[in-house]
Parts: sequence; C-alpha cells; structure tokens
Amino acid sequence: MKTTLKPLAYILAAAFAVAAAGIAAYSEAADDKQADTAKPALTVTVTQPSAASLPIKLAANGNVAAWQEASVSSESSGLRLTEVRVNVGDVVKAGEVLAVFSADTVNADLAQAQAAVHEAEANAADAAANAARARTLQNSGALSAQQISQYNTAEQTANARIASAKAALASQQLRLKYTKVVAPDSGIISARSATVGAVSNAGTELFRMIRQGRLEWRAEVVAADLRHLKPGVNAIVKAANGSEVTGKVRMVAPTVDPQTRSALVYVDLPQSAGSKDAPFKAGMFASGQFQLGASDAMTVPQQAIVVRDGFSFVFRLNADKHVTQVKVQPGRRLGDRIEVLGGLKPDAQIVVRGAGFLNDGDLVSVVAS
Repeated sequence: MKTTLKPLAYILAAAFAVAAAGIAAYSEAADDKQADTAKPALTVTVTQPSAASLPIKLAANGNVAAWQEASVSSESSGLRLTEVRVNVGDVVKAGEVLAVFSADTVNADLAQAQAAVHEAEANAADAAANAARARTLQNSGALSAQQISQYNTAEQTANARIASAKAALASQQLRLKYTKVVAPDSGIISARSATVGAVSNAGTELFRMIRQGRLEWRAEVVAADLRHLKPGVNAIVKAANGSEVTGKVRMVAPTVDPQTRSALVYVDLPQSAGSKDAPFKAGMFASGQFQLGASDAMTVPQQAIVVRDGFSFVFRLNADKHVTQVKVQPGRRLGDRIEVLGGLKPDAQIVVRGAGFLNDGDLVSVVAS
C-alpha cells in the first residue's frame, strides 16, 4: 500500500508545480499587457514660451486737486450786494462779471468829486490870471515883491487843489469799478459765499475758482521709486468710476515725508479732465500707473498658469509624454499672456489647454492646438 502511494504523491507535486508556473507566467503577461495599454489621463495642447516686449509700469495712488485755486473777494466796503450772476460749477472767462454791488452811494460821491474838480479848476484859473497880472507889474513898483509872491503861491496852491480833486475823483471812479466783481482768470467756480442783500467788508471772500479749469493728480510714490520719475513721463490716471485719462508729470516734490517715506509727484491732467461734466473732480481719490518704457520678457499663455496653495505652476511635457509640475514666478501681464520671471527654459514644452486638471507625473495625449 505504501509503495503504491509514493509515486502518486510525486505525480501530484509535479502537477501542482506546473500549475503554479503557468499562473505566474499568465500574471506577468497580464501586467505587461496592462502597461502597454495604459490610457492617458487627459488630452492636452502644448506650446513654448515666447519672447515679447512688455511695458514697465509703476503703480501709485493719490488725490486729484486743483492746479491753482483763486479766491475772489470784495474790494468794496459797506456796500450792499444786489446781484450774483454765477453759481458753483459755472465756467467763467477772465473779466466776466460775477456779482454786482449797489452803486447809489458811490455815484453820489463820484458826482461830488467831479464837482470838486470843476471848482478847483475854476479857482486855479482865477489864481493863474491874478498871478500873471502881478508878474506884469513886477517892474513897475505898483506891487511889492511880497504881494507878487503871494499871487504866485496862490496859483500853485490852486493847481495843487486840482490835482487833489482829480485824485479824489479817481478814487471814486475806482470805487464804482469795484462795485462789479469780475473773474481774475478763466476757470470753474468751485465755491460761493456771496449772498444777495449782504453788506460785506473789503477782503471778504465771495467765490473760489479753479484757475483755467486745470486739475492735477498728486501721486504718492515711495522714495526708492523716485529715481524712475522725471518731468514729461506719461501717467495713466484712473478715476473711481473707471474713467481713464493720460497725464504728464509736471514736477516731483523736492522733499520726502519723514513719516511715510514717500513724496508727491504732480501730474498735469488734460484740460478735458477738469470740464464741468468730466468724471474727475478736485478732492477725489484716483489710482494710476506711470509709463516707464518697455523691456524684453518671456511670456506664456495665461491658461498655462495653474495656481495651487498660493503658488504658480506650469506643467512641462517630457519625452515620455508624462508631465512635470514646475514652480514659476509670474510677472507682468500683457493681454492674455503672463511674463515668467524664473523657473522655466525658453525651449520647454508646456501644457496650455487642460493644465488645470493635471497632476505631477500624469500621462497625457497631445493634440494640435
């Protein structure tokens, strides 16, 4: 019985060995087939970085202010304001009448001064005639030297009174002129305190105006960036409502604020920015960018940049069709392209379409863009 079971055991062991070897061979073949038929994770398009000339800009914030603001005051004292012809926001020209004071008292004083001039002229004519007659009798002895001197003095005094009367007349004529308040320059009325019926003293402010309607942007720039700015540099200024205008740097302040370490840069805005219906108003906040020229840069499509965990990445295509996640440093933007400052070679193939769905090491299929 024992002799018959031993060969059977050998036969069964050999059968099991053959079966195990077959299973192992089949498993290895299946793994090789699966490796050969691995499917790409995504179908993508690729491109290479391209060179471009990008503008160099310096951003800043600041306030819009009047280029110069003029104060229009009363030059008359004790007169009643009878008419106000302009209001806040009105555009005026140099010499235009803004307000009128009552001239009744001034006209009466003017008439009196004119009469005084006529009286002085009549007295002077009489004194001149007397002095002329006295001088003709000087050699005859009919008049003493003292009397002749008195007539000459009376003539000179009469002439002096004419000059005094004319000066008083000119003063009254000036008072009459001052009853009309005129604009010292062309511009826009920015404030009004004149009220009809009020009696004001000389020097009382009636209006304030933005001279020539000119506005400026006073940008705050840190001291380290002042070396890039000089008169004539263009600046694009953006209002709170999104409107933009192009201005020019007029001057850079000669001092730097010791607290903020920044200086004011004065940018002249175009004449249209200060018009009545323009979006820019004195006192409003505005942002802007100074145009400092251009420089060469390497750019990639915006779609190729993937932001993860606060960092920017691109996916580089390798020769085996797998992708590698590469960290890059983005820079300036030009349309739909972004400058890459570092981390990428100019001849690299990077994924554009589908980059946002990839992970490091994924196998991809590339199609023409």
